[in-house]
Amino acid sequence: MHNVLSDQDFGEVQRFIFDAAGIHLSPAKKALVCGRLARRLQAHKLSRYGEYVAMLRDVRHRAEAQIAVDLLTTNETYFFREPKHFELLRQLAHGAQGGQPFRVWSAACSTGEEPYSIAMVLADCLKGRPFEVVATDISSRVLERARIAHYPEQRTQHIPPDYLRRFCLRGTAEHAGTLLVDRALRQQVRFQQVNLNEALPSLGQFDAIFLRNVMIYFNTETKRQVVARVTALLKPEGRFCIGHSENLHAIAPGLQAVAPSIYRLA
Repeated sequence: MHNVLSDQDFGEVQRFIFDAAGIHLSPAKKALVCGRLARRLQAHKLSRYGEYVAMLRDVRHRAEAQIAVDLLTTNETYFFREPKHFELLRQLAHGAQGGQPFRVWSAACSTGEEPYSIAMVLADCLKGRPFEVVATDISSRVLERARIAHYPEQRTQHIPPDYLRRFCLRGTAEHAGTLLVDRALRQQVRFQQVNLNEALPSLGQFDAIFLRNVMIYFNTETKRQVVARVTALLKPEGRFCIGHSENLHAIAPGLQAVAPSIYRLA
């Protein structure tokens, strides 16, 4: 059995992940696709990637389609990535009026480092006042890992030392070299599977929305649709953060830049 990914079959994989998640896979990703899907072909005793994609499009194989989406979505992240966004979050939290809980949406939360970083800042700044972090991702696999909140110590090097002491538990014995986010903080974060390319579930309105380092995988039209869908949930004075390598030039006329990679409703 030879699992060679032909150009035609790669085109089928490209169409599948675009239809499922709005992600544009460039030809440069061909080797990545081979590496990530080869074991699934072996598991189902298939000889061609085209056969595998045909299986993914069969409604009887929805579970396998989710596995493929999980494998093809990239999940590179770490705690307190892009510090300027967390400085902004501190300012927003300090200026928040009492009453309603302060709400933040981590709209592509991956394995949880981003929403837990957000929760640490809010717990620190709001001093016991209510807040909620909603964390969503298309991948069920990364959401499972995020809920557990157990990380290798080297992934936590950007957490401020004070936050490490207050919000994290260092592993001992067989868990040495790892870290667990404190249960009280974990309970402030609600994880949910959401596909940003479909109609959104009822999530409420947010004081801040983080959608970072995701749109680099979308074409212009998909980016326009996703941004419109997501920012419809932004409160009038809220802030919308994207990755520093991304831009919204000419695709989001309803947003106004207030700093690099930070926007508000126009």
